[in-house]
Amino acid sequence: MQRFFGAILALLVLVSCKEKKELVQQLEPKNPVEKPIVKRFGFNLDDFNVVYDTIKKGETFGELMLKNKVDYPKIIHIAEQYKDTFDIRRIDRKPYVLLKSKDTSETAEVFIYQNDKINYTVFDFRDSTANAYKGKRKVKSVEREVAGIIENNLSETLDNLGVDYNVTIDLSEIYAWTIDFFRLEKGDKFKVIYDEYFINDSIYAGRGSIKAALFEHKGTPIYAFPYVTDSLKNILDYYDQDANNLRSTFLRAPIKFGYRLSSRYNLRRRIAYYGYKVRPHKGTDYAAPVGTPIIATADGTVTESTRKGGNGRYVKIRHNGTYSTQYLHMKKQKVKRGEFVRQGDVIGWVGMTGNTGGPHVCYRFWKNGRQVDPLREKLPSAEPIVDSLRTEYLSHIDPLKTQLDCIEFLERGPIPIQQEDQITLNQ
Repeated sequence: MQRFFGAILALLVLVSCKEKKELVQQLEPKNPVEKPIVKRFGFNLDDFNVVYDTIKKGETFGELMLKNKVDYPKIIHIAEQYKDTFDIRRIDRKPYVLLKSKDTSETAEVFIYQNDKINYTVFDFRDSTANAYKGKRKVKSVEREVAGIIENNLSETLDNLGVDYNVTIDLSEIYAWTIDFFRLEKGDKFKVIYDEYFINDSIYAGRGSIKAALFEHKGTPIYAFPYVTDSLKNILDYYDQDANNLRSTFLRAPIKFGYRLSSRYNLRRRIAYYGYKVRPHKGTDYAAPVGTPIIATADGTVTESTRKGGNGRYVKIRHNGTYSTQYLHMKKQKVKRGEFVRQGDVIGWVGMTGNTGGPHVCYRFWKNGRQVDPLREKLPSAEPIVDSLRTEYLSHIDPLKTQLDCIEFLERGPIPIQQEDQITLNQ
């Protein structure tokens, strides 16, 4: 019996202590949970009513600001005093953020326009005179190594490896003078090292230039390394493992992409347009959709930019005392006589002017005043690295070449990363 009453007493004490403990816990002040400060673009968003939106088609900067109660003089001040920072006439359909006052007027105090995934422009209307400035989002750079074996074409192979399409363009431009990407063979291989950019460690924001590359075409490896030989002019070219410039004096074609070699240089060609009579064709035809940009295949001075007979609209360029080129049947020319153009500059657009059965550019090539077949000519290469820089260059590329050699070829790559077409500003 004594043990029974002792157990009851212990239980009552335990319950009493538990109740006291709960009471003390209830009386003890709780530490308030601090709300995290939400900052974007250098502003505390909790201080404003925040609106996320995108510029509508036909919407102007002035209309948008007036609609959100910004004083007209401030809009004029921005337009006149900050045109070098941002030309409000060129506002495009892109995301923006409006930071409005928290009072009943909800007047727009700050307007943030996203120029691209990384860059933005801030228009601050809070002072008596508005101001504008540019900003950048924090970007993390991650080096990436990619290797692949061609099955069908370069673009498809890189896409299967989850590589930005712009890397395909970069590779094709680097090797434009040494490899015909329309005649790649199954089993050709490539390796490439470049940087990828990310916002908040996860949002893809583009790629950097290629740091090093290797392309093995028909069993022949061709390395490519970027190098600036003239620091004053800051001219960057890609050179191979022996310090030879990969760039040729002339590009292989006057169109970068999306063309088809529809007719070659042929002195005994029969043309349907002329009743299948033999008429020499001293040009090389590249078929492409109307409006496709036509580029200068080498540096030079425009000697003709006009329209004449069966040639239609055309441009002719004198490159030096030996070579000249001509581009026929343009929809429109972009350059005028006397202008100096650089290799790769757009000089016009594909059309159907003159005697032509379809949209294309007829590319004509002169050597010493005589038209020749550019696809059969041994075109001169650009100058290699000078001897005085050769040792420095070879030392510079040595670790990059070792890094390339250590990358293993992969037949199939990872699932492509999800690349957003556009980053919303509320992330």
